[in-house]
Amino acid sequence: MQRSTAVIYTLFFTGALAFVITHGGSKGRGAASAPADAGPDAADAAASPATAAAGDGDADAGSDAGAEGIVQERGPEPAGRSDAGVTLLSGEAPPSLPAEAPKKVRFGVVLVQYRGAQGAAPTARSKDAALALARELAEVAKTDFKAAIEKGDKGSTDDLGYIPRGVLEPAPEYELFSLSKGGVSGPVDTPRGFWIARRIE
Repeated sequence: MQRSTAVIYTLFFTGALAFVITHGGSKGRGAASAPADAGPDAADAAASPATAAAGDGDADAGSDAGAEGIVQERGPEPAGRSDAGVTLLSGEAPPSLPAEAPKKVRFGVVLVQYRGAQGAAPTARSKDAALALARELAEVAKTDFKAAIEKGDKGSTDDLGYIPRGVLEPAPEYELFSLSKGGVSGPVDTPRGFWIARRIE
């Protein structure tokens, strides 16, 4: 009897876990995910609608569940943030990635949050102040990425692990996958705040 009870509980737990994984993340998924530091959003983002929105026709993007080390953070999508990650800072849509762009990259990110960004405190800096700081940190990051990380917000890290194409929103994906190895991007707006990304591999 104890053995059959254990089997029943195990099956119930497995079914509940499967349900949560497939259905539980549908709340607040209007803007894909990737790291709340730069990282707490990306792992679950692979299953989010942003995958399709950020897609570049790469049918293999989801097959490389190689977003190791990236964790998903959830929270309500702030009002007025629908364009974060969709357009470049210039306001233009990012161009398509070239065919020779890598299928996955290993990267680090400096995060600069602002009021209304996912995971940001209600007392966070304004978006304009965050952009000014992000531009300043982008200059520092070109010569000393670790120093920029120390000045960035919680969640900034020098190595978030690997992420496949099709997980991030279009703008950060374009910026990250367009970098050469060791390259550092300028600020890019994401639902989590501004990112300055460095491609490791």
